[in-house]
Amino acid sequence: MSDVDPVMLVDYGPLRALIGVWEGGEGTDISPEPDAIEENPYYETIVFEAAGDVTNAETQKLAIVRYHQIVKRKRNDEVFHDQIGYWTWDSSDNTVSFSLAIPRAVTVLAGGSYQPDSKELKVYASAEGADWGISQSPFMLEKAKTTAFEMVLKVDGDTMHYRQTTSLSIYGREFPHTDENTLKRAA
Repeated sequence: MSDVDPVMLVDYGPLRALIGVWEGGEGTDISPEPDAIEENPYYETIVFEAAGDVTNAETQKLAIVRYHQIVKRKRNDEVFHDQIGYWTWDSSDNTVSFSLAIPRAVTVLAGGSYQPDSKELKVYASAEGADWGISQSPFMLEKAKTTAFEMVLKVDGDTMHYRQTTSLSIYGREFPHTDENTLKRAA
């Protein structure tokens, strides 16, 4: 048996700071209703796990962090958002990507370039994007189409803050659905 930590053998770059369990209770979800805007205070837990690395086409090497996010409304303690996916890091060109899937038949592959001096992970995807895109079921395309997604996430020690905007075409209008929270490392 080896004393070498397998997490230390992979260059996770800026994703290393994510690894662990995070909890936050000051979240705000601003979402559309048919003729109004709903604000939902929420709390959440996000688990980020080191998942090793993978080589694509024998040339690209990516470090992988798997995550699972559970979000509950404060008013009734019910789960209203469950999301899974991966963050990946390509150290050869400082690229981060963020893939997510939600059980509404929507998936997003967002990406961006990491700037070491900013300490932020910034990713973007567009339904019309050739590089970073969005896939969704025919029902969602017709009733609640996601047209774009952007997220900025920053970790400072044991504090993480994120803000994300999911641009929707819903109820006959365009709507910037936003979520924002500050979380603390729990483990």
